Amino acid sequence: MPREFSRIDRIGDQMQRELAQLIQREVKDPRIGMVTVNAVKVSRDLGYADIYVSLLSAEELTEDSPEVQDSLKVLAKASGFLRGQVGRAMKLRVVPQLRFHFDTLQGYSRKMDSLIRKAVGDKPVVDSDDDDSQNDPEQTA
Repeated sequence: MPREFSRIDRIGDQMQRELAQLIQREVKDPRIGMVTVNAVKVSRDLGYADIYVSLLSAEELTEDSPEVQDSLKVLAKASGFLRGQVGRAMKLRVVPQLRFHFDTLQGYSRKMDSLIRKAVGDKPVVDSDDDDSQNDPEQTA
C-alpha cells in the first residue's frame, strides 16, 4: 500500500511554511509588500523548487503588473539567502534552487466567481432558516 504523502510533498509543505516566515520577517525590501506563499512544488531530484506567490493589493494584479515584476525580482535576488536559511532550518543536505512565480489562480477564481454570480444572480440557493421553521411540524405545535 503506497504512503499517503511522499517525501517530496512533505519537503514542499515544510518549505512553504519556512519561506512564508522568512519572507515576512527577514527580507526587508520595501518593494515586496504583502507576499503570500501559496504553494511550493519540489522536483523529484530536489534540484528545483517552484514557489508560487501572490500579492495583497487593492486592484486586480496580473503577471505583467509592475508591482508583481518588482516583487519577483526582489525575491529572485534574495533566493540565495532564503535558500541558505531554509537549508539550515530544515537540515537538508541538498537544498533546491528557488524559482519564484506569480500565482494566477486567485485572479482566475475571482473571475469564475463573478461569472457564476452573474449567471445565477445574488439570490441564495438554499432557503433561509425562517422558512424552515414554518414548515417544521414540531415548532408549530
